[in-house]
Amino acid sequence: MSTAPILLESHGSIRHIRFNRPQALNAIDQSLASAFLATCRHLADDPEVRVIVLSGNGRGFMAGGDIAQFRDDPASVPETLIEPMNQALQLLSSLDAPLLASLHGPVAGAGMSLALACDLAIAADNSRFNFAYLNLGASCDVGASWNLPRLVGLRKALEIALLSEPIDAAEALRLGLVNRVVPAEELESATLALAQRLAAASPRAVGLLKRLMRGSFENSFASQLEAEKAAFSDCLQTEDFREAVNAFLEKRPATFSGR
Repeated sequence: MSTAPILLESHGSIRHIRFNRPQALNAIDQSLASAFLATCRHLADDPEVRVIVLSGNGRGFMAGGDIAQFRDDPASVPETLIEPMNQALQLLSSLDAPLLASLHGPVAGAGMSLALACDLAIAADNSRFNFAYLNLGASCDVGASWNLPRLVGLRKALEIALLSEPIDAAEALRLGLVNRVVPAEELESATLALAQRLAAASPRAVGLLKRLMRGSFENSFASQLEAEKAAFSDCLQTEDFREAVNAFLEKRPATFSGR
């Protein structure tokens, strides 16, 4: 098995990023952060990608940042861990391809932050979430303070962050931290099935929907209506739109080319 901190797999138009430090519960160290950014830069230049999956090898998705580096060289953390992770997430958020988290076992600290940053999340029933930052005397990073209140509301976000109580998979589903919970032994197949369903949609329409939803918090209602009109007008010019309309009228499944 490869010892590279990041593994990238391709399944048609689906790209699967696996965090690969299982001996450390995939904790983010300098090598993993650097490799993750390099992988995201590669995907940003990949015209064929329609869905990106994030998962972790070993017994959990990710336990957070690397405690050894926190202890040995804390001054290096902002630039060698946080900055490359921030750049990677900004790249992923700019893509049309939806980002799907596939979660199991511990999902803590920066691991939880990464899961929150994804567009959709599917979790095994053995997943355990913990914000965990205050346990280290730290605030948070990797977008947690932006994403968590938007998912659960401000009051609940503060409770999750300030109390750092463990959250099981069922509670994560109830709160809206994840979209689906499946038996642990079915996580891989359920993740692939969901990714394939997303990949079958029009990539342009998916990307525009992502931007509309994520941008809506900063827009007035009038501005959002105009943004929707512009996005719909964009879709009207695509071959995918024409194919979908013809497929509907001909009572057959549509096949989207991405054009």
